[in-house]
Amino acid sequence: MGKKSKKGRGVEKTATKMEKKICKRSKREEEDLETLIAEFRQLDAKNTQVTEEACSFPLPRLNASLTSNPEKDELILFGGEYFNGQKTFLYNELYLYNIKKNAWTKLEIPNPPSPRSAHQAVVVPQAGGQLWVFGGEFASPNGEQFYHYKDLWVLHLDSKTWEQIKVKGGPSGRSGHRMAVCKRQILVFGGFHESSRDFVYYNDVYSFNLDTFTWTKLFPSGTGPCPRSGCQMASTLDGNVVIYGGYSKQRVKKDVEKGIVYIDMFLLKNDGKESEDKWTWVRLSPTGARPSPRSGASLAVAPNNRIVLFGGVHDEEEEENIQGEFFNDIYIYDVVKNRWFAGKLKEHKGQKRKRRRGTKEEEDAKKIESSESTSLTEIVKEVVTEDGTVMTVKQVINSSNSKPATESEEEEEENDSEKVPFVEPCPRSSAMAAIKLGVLYIYGGMFEVGDRQFTLNDLYCIDLHKMDEWKVLIETNPKTQEWLDEEESEGEEECEGAAGGEDEEEDEASSEEGDDHPAVQPPESYTEYLSRTEAYWIKLAKNNMGQNAKEKKTLKVAQAMAKTFYDNV
Repeated sequence: MGKKSKKGRGVEKTATKMEKKICKRSKREEEDLETLIAEFRQLDAKNTQVTEEACSFPLPRLNASLTSNPEKDELILFGGEYFNGQKTFLYNELYLYNIKKNAWTKLEIPNPPSPRSAHQAVVVPQAGGQLWVFGGEFASPNGEQFYHYKDLWVLHLDSKTWEQIKVKGGPSGRSGHRMAVCKRQILVFGGFHESSRDFVYYNDVYSFNLDTFTWTKLFPSGTGPCPRSGCQMASTLDGNVVIYGGYSKQRVKKDVEKGIVYIDMFLLKNDGKESEDKWTWVRLSPTGARPSPRSGASLAVAPNNRIVLFGGVHDEEEEENIQGEFFNDIYIYDVVKNRWFAGKLKEHKGQKRKRRRGTKEEEDAKKIESSESTSLTEIVKEVVTEDGTVMTVKQVINSSNSKPATESEEEEEENDSEKVPFVEPCPRSSAMAAIKLGVLYIYGGMFEVGDRQFTLNDLYCIDLHKMDEWKVLIETNPKTQEWLDEEESEGEEECEGAAGGEDEEEDEASSEEGDDHPAVQPPESYTEYLSRTEAYWIKLAKNNMGQNAKEKKTLKVAQAMAKTFYDNV
């Protein structure tokens, strides 16, 4: 016991040294960024009046906060970030979404928090409704320097005023942490602090008392989660807190880092009385259909002591190459039963038909049978856009009662599928999620294709009581986004002022050549066409996905692109 205790103190001492070392190295970086942040504050200071302006929808973003107003049928969106391939944009904009009117409003309030992303926000019903915001990060335009906030703000929803709560004893500057309301206190757990050279992850717990406006660092008994960021955290009706998963990086060797995705689950149990902070860590072993390993998932607390998990990404790291698999599935955790459930949609007849055979909008549908015990079928659909972008959609449906369809049944279902179009959000990570009146809302987020990142600003919802269909409230086209390739832009800067006629002609020629796909020779079938032209489509897929893309995935994309072209001829 003595050796374990000594070892534990040693680990804690090393972590403290590392934190001090990183804070020292990042101090100069943060001082540089403070100048930039101060400029934003000066611009915000010019606004002295509250203004509300109707808008079609906010700009694309990820790592913002989306919360439901406790007093009204509306959602509150704050902050976030956007990356266009060269430059990172941070926001401190505030938007309100009116659920009944399906309309966005931009709300400008004097003296707001500085632009940030990866912060946390929670709402409480007191005093007409309050939105509490803590921490987050600000990045330099090139995304290489970071400033981590440790400030605490409250937005008074009734009076539409921002107020900074300046009290000592709170958590250090961080982002990627998690926050939840437990009765009359706000709990903050984990997160990370990063500079251009080092990083540190946290597993500490802080409590902010909503009555006394004081911070307290908690020291729960038992063994808790290891340091991490981006975990899922939610409070339960009995005043406890559930924590699931998360992510951290470890330095394998100099200049080589490895990401770790956690799938463990803990309960932070409140063992104290009303005026006593006594907490205990308890490791949970839930049953049921657990989510596959992922990071960047979105979480929201549902009625009846349930927690909803949506989407995320699983990165497969191979040397210096990272391939991400994005998700758009739903998992529900029942706190009382300590059990995970896969959120399966109830299907209309037409939707079954559409998934079985697919349409031009749902290309290259493939079915993969899961374990016999669950009798589930995983549907993988790859939709190829005009510019070669491939969006992969995965879903799990119950196939225990499925039977081979007769020709007449297929014809009937084909007619039904035209009447009942199937809608769902595309796979994504770092989206924003909120629940209001039993309805789950998903906004924004991002997905990647090759080296390109697509940032979203669409809005979907699904009734968790019915689980019958996704509804698209605001649909946008990520293909229209500006993306500036770093290598191309550097080349353009070097050639600036030089003659560009020949280059433009070459670009036009290559563009025309790229659009001239191998023609279909009737009456050849798709199989015959693919056999004849597969090498061309594989080359085209590599050009779109990057030369480091996996061979298996490249082949899949190539076949999907060929199928799309064949069907549209």
